[in-house]
Amino acid sequence: MKTLKEIQCGQTVKVSRLSGEGPIKRRIMDMGITKGVEIFVRKVAPLGDPVEVTVRGYELSLRKADAEMIIVE
Repeated sequence: MKTLKEIQCGQTVKVSRLSGEGPIKRRIMDMGITKGVEIFVRKVAPLGDPVEVTVRGYELSLRKADAEMIIVE
């Protein structure tokens, strides 16, 4: 079981579930990150924060804490 935070630059993964609670989970889902969606990791900042991803055809920057809540396969 891996989180989005652990994925290397240039890889595409599929969301298997979200581990967050309440409003944080809701915010991640509002960004278009839901179960079954594919995420392409574009860039990871030198210190790992933020992670730049492409989801549903648009680019998104995620904080490390948010990326940790996204379980991928």
